[in-house]
Amino acid sequence: MRTLSKRSEFLAANRGLRFPMPGFVLLVRPRGDEDAGIGIGFTVSKKVGNAVTRNRMKRRLRALARAALPESGIAGADHVLIGRVGGNDIVFAELGAHLDSALKRAARKLAQ
Repeated sequence: MRTLSKRSEFLAANRGLRFPMPGFVLLVRPRGDEDAGIGIGFTVSKKVGNAVTRNRMKRRLRALARAALPESGIAGADHVLIGRVGGNDIVFAELGAHLDSALKRAARKLAQ
């Protein structure tokens, strides 16, 4: 997995598919190059809370991505997880189920 770091990569992912879930929004955009690697990025805005809250949300999103993306992620695509208000209040296992559901929806949508 490759971590997205440039603003242009996040903006490109924003033009892709969007899958809103209760604790986060998943953005998926196929890169269209021959690289089959998975790109992942995380963002949590100040609307979610103070720095402590945002960092906790990012840690949870990183842990979710490490667990789910290697087997369920879409090869050759960039994935961005955007934290939402209340995401820290949701049980971690439930967030994992939401991410699996969003990844399955993304795979179905891209297969069409």
